[in-house]
Amino acid sequence: MSGRIDPRLMAEGRRTRGALYASIGLGVAAALLVIAQAVLLARVISGVAFGHQTLGMVAPLLWGLAGLFVLRAGLAYASEVSAFKAAGAIKTYLRQELLGHILRRGPVAAAGENSADLAGTMIEGVEALEPYFSRYVPQMALVVAVPLAILALVFPVDWISGLILLVTGPLIPVFMVFIGYRAEAINQRQWQKLLLMSSHFLDMLQGITTLKLFGRARDEIEIVARISDDYRKTTMAGVRIAFLTSAALEFFASLAIALVAVIFGVRLLHGRIDFYPAFLVLLLAPEYFVPLRGLSTHYHARMSALAAARRIFEVLDAPVRAPAAAPLPPLPGGVAISCENLEFSYDGREKVLDGLSCLFPAGRMTAVVGPSGAGKTTLARVLLGFIQPQGGHVRINGAAELGAVAVEGWWENLAWVPQNPRLFHGSIAANLRLGRADADADALRDAARKARALEFIEALPQGFETVIGDLGQGLSGGQIQRIALARAFLKDPKLLILDEATANLDLESEALVMDAIMDLAVGRTVIMIAHRLAMAERADSVMVLQAGRVAECGTPAQLRASGGLYAAMRNAGREGVEEISCAI
Repeated sequence: MSGRIDPRLMAEGRRTRGALYASIGLGVAAALLVIAQAVLLARVISGVAFGHQTLGMVAPLLWGLAGLFVLRAGLAYASEVSAFKAAGAIKTYLRQELLGHILRRGPVAAAGENSADLAGTMIEGVEALEPYFSRYVPQMALVVAVPLAILALVFPVDWISGLILLVTGPLIPVFMVFIGYRAEAINQRQWQKLLLMSSHFLDMLQGITTLKLFGRARDEIEIVARISDDYRKTTMAGVRIAFLTSAALEFFASLAIALVAVIFGVRLLHGRIDFYPAFLVLLLAPEYFVPLRGLSTHYHARMSALAAARRIFEVLDAPVRAPAAAPLPPLPGGVAISCENLEFSYDGREKVLDGLSCLFPAGRMTAVVGPSGAGKTTLARVLLGFIQPQGGHVRINGAAELGAVAVEGWWENLAWVPQNPRLFHGSIAANLRLGRADADADALRDAARKARALEFIEALPQGFETVIGDLGQGLSGGQIQRIALARAFLKDPKLLILDEATANLDLESEALVMDAIMDLAVGRTVIMIAHRLAMAERADSVMVLQAGRVAECGTPAQLRASGGLYAAMRNAGREGVEEISCAI
């Protein structure tokens, strides 16, 4: 698996090849200047110590040495900036791709993912790639270029030292490879435990009310502590491997430099070599191992990047339905939807929709009821365009096939109010403008008035500019539902799909929401998933589902009189007992 991911990481690097090549080129140039510095420094020391030269005589060399220091610092700085710009561009691109891919998969597929896992992948996971591109990739080029350049200079000067460096240098990356197998497994485990810890912590925060009510908060604290400690142990195991890598590198590098120095010392004592070449090689020997040290330091970044990339590419490789390109035909007379022999099953299991056929007339309200598992949720998902049926057809106004038109065009003509509407952190006005971005203050007030929300909004400290928390924190359930309806009023859709819009509301809030729904339904096609049969009684027609098919259909009065499933549900008083739930 890692052999496949690493080339894909390199392919991502090619998206900013200009900046990466610039960083590599500048880094190599800065490293090569070290050789020039060593040559000048060796000439200065040799001239002053053994050539009886004064400081004035070597002043040009000293000025040249100072210039090389400044130039090298500038090149190193420019290389760092270029590398981080390239890494930043890659991170931005990957986050855009991840978010775009999740959105293209749709809400049904996204609901099957762990939100904390996805958030961790998009934040910490993508962030873990920065050291790989900004440090490790440029360092690989330095490992090749700089040692070869030093060997090219050392061999003509002293072939014995060149041979020592040539033999000992490759031992370091070979040893790193052996350690790398162990490090990769540890980093994979560390990444999985980080995602597990994030997911568990998010679940605990979301369920903190339930935990407090049942007195289990302290138990969760102990579980979080245990998971965190497990993550700490895995992290420390990775740190130990990193220290082992550094210790091995330092051992081989120090051994090679010491061997070169000892051999030079013996040869200098016997007069078999001059001071200048010996001193020059001793200056270059530590620099020969500097790129290898850097590779060892950043090799852990590669392991972390591989662990994070595995999950990133798993998300990006998830199948996405090919988008339809045909535009939606104009809908001047409203929206009528016909379903013919719809079939659908999740992951090849038992069919949820089994030959379902029905008609939703334009400009009328149709309530969809039925026992839990009858297929209401899946039917709503098909009509919303979130999933495609595996058999049958959904036609708009008897002509356009829903699966053949661009889904974005379909969404522009409908509004969806679920049982638990999503409000985001921000002002009430910003949440309302999700329905229409260019809406002015008068349009916001009119929509809120129609949704029975204007009175409580104006009573808030800053009115429409009052900031609410995520999921509508600070508002009651009825207020959240009315804001969602106001958002639908603002959009002015041709089709309105309601998914148990009054479930879990008190009677007063339910009455206000239902009155607003009846106003919003005027002149529109409305499909209402009804939790309480009292809502279905106000619809023009009722469709009862059972086992993925239409069991009966008609007006509420007709179904009451027929004595069928609807009448049985109503007479048995199962409005609040039967879990007619449709969480999309």
